[in-house]
Amino acid sequence: MATKQSEKKPFGQRLAAGLKEAWRKFLVSIKRRPQMIPLVVLVIGFLVYSLNLMHVSDTTAKIQGPGMGLSGFATMLFSMLSLVCFMNAFPYRKKVNVPMLALMFAMLGVVIFADAYYLRCISNALTRAENPITITDATAYIASAQKYVRMHIGILCGGIALTVLLPVYSKLIRKIKTSVEVVDNGAMDEIDISGEA
Repeated sequence: MATKQSEKKPFGQRLAAGLKEAWRKFLVSIKRRPQMIPLVVLVIGFLVYSLNLMHVSDTTAKIQGPGMGLSGFATMLFSMLSLVCFMNAFPYRKKVNVPMLALMFAMLGVVIFADAYYLRCISNALTRAENPITITDATAYIASAQKYVRMHIGILCGGIALTVLLPVYSKLIRKIKTSVEVVDNGAMDEIDISGEA
């Protein structure tokens, strides 16, 4: 029992080995499905928008610009549908479904247009000649809505770029060495497979 405990590696070495193996498994999964990279970016964009929907809703209620509610609804709807299209565009171990991919790009275009329209409505409300809205402590949610909608557009553009460049960087990712080296200590004797007479 004492010999087993003495042979046991220190905690730091075991932790480093565990992290190294977890990183290797992560790279293997990315090599098999590199499309997970743009999908994660698009999911992050959806979460950024949906988790700050309260600021967007409050801003819509305060400004009440034409089509602001519709643009917010379109952003949520087409964001979710674009994620569904993305997953259907890259089926596991099959070729890319080009029509689904094109539909996904079209939906993301609608989302970006709706976000840009929403930002323009905010800008018009803040700069209009008659009764402009001023951002104070009570209306700080308008500035937050502006910030997160702009962030949403930026993340979506990044996701689109990663999707377009997928064939390029997927080849580079596949070149990463993830195989486990097996050390041969040379202690194994030669096996005689000749039959005895």
